Amino acid sequence: MKQQTALITGATSGIGLELARLFAKDNYRLVIVARDEYELTATANTLRTEFNAEVITISKDLFLPESAFELYNDVRSKGLTIDVLVNDAGQGQFGLFVDTDVRRQLEIIQLNISSLVALTHQYLKDMVSRGEGKILNVSSIASKTPGPWQAVYHGTKAFVQSFTEAVRSEVKDKGITVTALLPGVTDTDFFNKAEMNDSKAVQDKDKMADPADVAKDGYDALMSGDDMVVSGMKNKLQVAMANMTPDAAAAENMKEQQKPVTDK
Repeated sequence: MKQQTALITGATSGIGLELARLFAKDNYRLVIVARDEYELTATANTLRTEFNAEVITISKDLFLPESAFELYNDVRSKGLTIDVLVNDAGQGQFGLFVDTDVRRQLEIIQLNISSLVALTHQYLKDMVSRGEGKILNVSSIASKTPGPWQAVYHGTKAFVQSFTEAVRSEVKDKGITVTALLPGVTDTDFFNKAEMNDSKAVQDKDKMADPADVAKDGYDALMSGDDMVVSGMKNKLQVAMANMTPDAAAAENMKEQQKPVTDK
């Protein structure tokens, strides 16, 4: 049986890194993608040491519109077939929308939506032509409710969730698995990058999920062919409540949960 290859974006930290560990443990060849070449090299060395894994690093800034296409071409030029695509890279920006930098928000839309769509489209075509393949898109429980203080981030994840479910339906009879992973608040660098550490939602670090547990939920769901998995019982209950709550009320609840602790 030939060795399979998994491409993972955002693979140098958090959930992406833990997913890379799971694939490496199962003897996948890894193509890991991030912006920082130093972090890529360090991550690759760690995975090689821990699992004797074959790891290929590609530095790409997926905030840029052409980077997803360049990444696809770079991988093709290496003669690699991607059996599993993991779209993990994503960021947010905390603050009232009117007060945030709209150019930064547009970059986040590019990363969270446009690059994900471009990579999914290119690799899905290859998978359909072969009649096999797997795609894991890291969504969020944020996809299930409007998110004041993170309006754009929640909006991007709502897109990712809807997009993932639609594409799954389109290819379900073509040998392709498309799965969405919906984490909640997880102990990653996301909140530092989003400048969100003052939010009420992240004040209690002890209640944050372990990224290794979240990754395991996503990995198991993907390998089982599931359409989606909400990671963590608390998050499952939160999504169930959101499904029964009018959007306006859900938005007000989220506004209270996410506002800065200093905000009255």
